[in-house]
Amino acid sequence: MTERREHAQQDRHVIGESDGPMEDALEAAFDRQVSEGAQRLGRPWREVLVTGFFGGTEVAIGVLALVAVVHATGNPLLGGLAFSVGFLALLLGRSELFTEGFLIPVVTVAAKRAGPVQLAKLWGGTLAANLVGGWLIMWLVVLAFPALHEELVTSGTHFATAPLSAETFALAVLAGMVITLMTRMQHGTDDMPAKIVAAVAAAFLLAGLEMFHSILDSLLIFGALRTGDATFGYLDWLQWFAYTVAGNMLGGLGLVTLLRLVRSKERLEDEREAAG
Repeated sequence: MTERREHAQQDRHVIGESDGPMEDALEAAFDRQVSEGAQRLGRPWREVLVTGFFGGTEVAIGVLALVAVVHATGNPLLGGLAFSVGFLALLLGRSELFTEGFLIPVVTVAAKRAGPVQLAKLWGGTLAANLVGGWLIMWLVVLAFPALHEELVTSGTHFATAPLSAETFALAVLAGMVITLMTRMQHGTDDMPAKIVAAVAAAFLLAGLEMFHSILDSLLIFGALRTGDATFGYLDWLQWFAYTVAGNMLGGLGLVTLLRLVRSKERLEDEREAAG
């Protein structure tokens, strides 16, 4: 009996030692998230719109790489890897993508370090600026690369004409989960190579598996519309966009952020008490 008790104590000690560094890492990640979120949510309109505009242009460069590789190879998985250029530009350029705002800013608001109005400003301004910046670059892509028109029309039609169904909504939910998981992984480490791996992996899944992502696929649709050969219009895009945004938010907020808040319940309570 005594021997078993000693072994149990040793096991608890070992577990405590292994849990300590993990808890410290989670605490540090939480503190980074709240600190960064407060800075992002405190930006004036000018900064929100500029960083969002750059985010749209950088994703559009990734879309160009995606379309070019699929055009040359016919392989969407290789195209997904090529699209990672856009996410790497976002990472290194510190721009803002609408769907990357489902974790850090929400955690910050939950910790009462910012308010819902600031969150709405960040989301709304970033979303609009992403679309404007992406539309501009796709207009230039259509002018510069006539050989890609057919591929743009094919890809854009695939998304813009997809009706709302269990399959399409699930693709949107998964896309929101993947992009938010990428954000969580990147903020869980200070190691830049690890951040890059997370960006490439997310790009591969989103673009390579043709998930429904509100910004990425909108730019493919815009490119198709700019060619003048599309059989659909902006109203078709808007209908697709509405349910895709809803699915992205459900996946990001419900399947990643909510669990992060539950995991950090004690730290959230401490932040709320400190905030008064």
